[in-house]
Amino acid sequence: MTQPPSQQPPQGGFGAPQEPPQGSPQRAAPGQPPQSQPPAQPPQMPAAPPTPPPAQPGYGYPQAPGQPPGYGYPQQPSPYNQPGPYAQQPGPYAQQPGPYGQQPGPYGQQPPPGYGYPQQQYPGAPVPGGTGGGNPFKGKPAVIIGAAVAAAIVIAGGVFLATSGGDGDKKPVAQASNDGKAPSGSPSVDEGDGNGDGRAADDDFNAGRKPGEAKVLWLQKNDVDLPRNGADVYGPWVVGDTVVKGMYRAVSGYSAADGKQKWTLKLPADMCAAPSQTTTDGKIVIGVKNGTTDKADCSDLQMIDLNTGKAGWKKSIKKSGLFDLMSDISLAISADTVTVGRTGNSNAFRVSDGKELFGKQAGNCQPFAFAGGPKLIAASSCRTDDIDNPQHQIQEVDPTTGKPKWTYRPARGWEIDRVYSVSPLVVSLTQSEKKKWSILAVKENGTLRSQLVGDKGDKFAPDCGSTFAIFGKSLDGCVGVAADANTFYMSTEPDSSGTARTNKVVAFNLNTGKPKWKAAAPAEQTVKPLRMEGGNVLLYVEAGYNKGGGIATLAPTGGTPQMLLRHPESTSQIESSFYNAKIVYADGRSFIASGRVSASNDKEELETKTMMAFGK
Repeated sequence: MTQPPSQQPPQGGFGAPQEPPQGSPQRAAPGQPPQSQPPAQPPQMPAAPPTPPPAQPGYGYPQAPGQPPGYGYPQQPSPYNQPGPYAQQPGPYAQQPGPYGQQPGPYGQQPPPGYGYPQQQYPGAPVPGGTGGGNPFKGKPAVIIGAAVAAAIVIAGGVFLATSGGDGDKKPVAQASNDGKAPSGSPSVDEGDGNGDGRAADDDFNAGRKPGEAKVLWLQKNDVDLPRNGADVYGPWVVGDTVVKGMYRAVSGYSAADGKQKWTLKLPADMCAAPSQTTTDGKIVIGVKNGTTDKADCSDLQMIDLNTGKAGWKKSIKKSGLFDLMSDISLAISADTVTVGRTGNSNAFRVSDGKELFGKQAGNCQPFAFAGGPKLIAASSCRTDDIDNPQHQIQEVDPTTGKPKWTYRPARGWEIDRVYSVSPLVVSLTQSEKKKWSILAVKENGTLRSQLVGDKGDKFAPDCGSTFAIFGKSLDGCVGVAADANTFYMSTEPDSSGTARTNKVVAFNLNTGKPKWKAAAPAEQTVKPLRMEGGNVLLYVEAGYNKGGGIATLAPTGGTPQMLLRHPESTSQIESSFYNAKIVYADGRSFIASGRVSASNDKEELETKTMMAFGK
């Protein structure tokens, strides 16, 4: 394992992150119990601007038009309250191995709620309901919490409020789609009416479609009897002409063209983890709880071929040591390897046959999470003499052996929070106690490429979803970000209120860390980068007040987004109503899935819209 040479941090950086709500739980170094982290001494750098006022917590339920969420919903982490990079702040650079001081980091954001959008929580904002906090790039020492940390705060607060589902203490049982047969490892097909849920549609959603607008291909409603607190939705994944999602105790595949259910694989217990992507041939490994009681761990792995719904190998992860916490795991796939990240120990298995490839690493640094895709990136926590001042490191590892190809250590006290891109490598780091956030680009050889430096006033909104494991967390799977070889693209949070809310995409030069250009979203709408597509940035244009959403592209030189698929205006309220929506675009079709399903009673639960598809 090679260690890159020590580097002096350059002047300026992506710096002032936003403050989490006061009293919110903070994430400890993986492998250690949560602790409060005392402030560290800053490096000998230019003086930082004054600290912004402390934040007030602003927890809010999503307010979706046409379909308010039920009690079972956790509070939703806003995609619009994330820190954005500030300038003139020293950052968490690769100090190898000595401790550098910490950088004043990103800021608080807080857009006012608008029609069809969730109310936000406001880390770093002077007061709830104001115009927003700072920008992590310039002017104010910010709070360097990333999207995942904000998500942890919201979920931790919201899950306790999920108390009623209309079923009393009745045990939840998934409604069978195989004529009442007992759950088994074999897929069963429910030939429905094209809605994917076995129940007829009530409306013609294309009746009000205007020229140039896409068709609503199908709309799916929930047909599963869920526990009182509802259930998270995993996916969707598109494999060939099948769109797949997992929820509660089943994984189901539907026809991408008409929504008819093609297969359903019943699970013996709750689904509890899934990677953000599949193998190239459509296989996946999910986490399933090892029992149905509250004490069950997320320790069973199940391989599934998503092309057919056939169950493959199943394996239970063996606990290794006192701090091997199995309640929260994260899964990532790279090539034919699936990694199981968690506190205290991590493992990797071959997707094709379940063979264990590697486990606990030698030395005092252990991976706690991975990011997959074309490369396998490991985030590790190293044992230190001060658990309040953690040492993290990031590595590219061989997916077959787990051996690191290089190691990069950020400054002491900075924690690896998310990986926005594995190739090129773009990493989010936080100091949750000191309320700082920073984004670094790392070269192919593991040395520092740049630290992002933004403009004053820009506030950024990477959206990493609502599910967050306090220890074993997913590193990848964020939207609102994309990257090509030399440029990183990130959306800002909306900068206006009411129906006029809009935002922009900022492109950063990965070699310098500085902004290259900014591109505005369509009028009165907001956009989120999803990924790169044919050399362009693929965007989701969110539905607004009487404005349908859609899929668009943005040239790598900026300019105006070009619509690929314009969703109907007539269904804009339905499109806006999906809770913590997940967007997938494949083969000219777009799919919107709810990130969680819940309601206040059984009747509302069965009317909850879970997935919608658009096409030409």
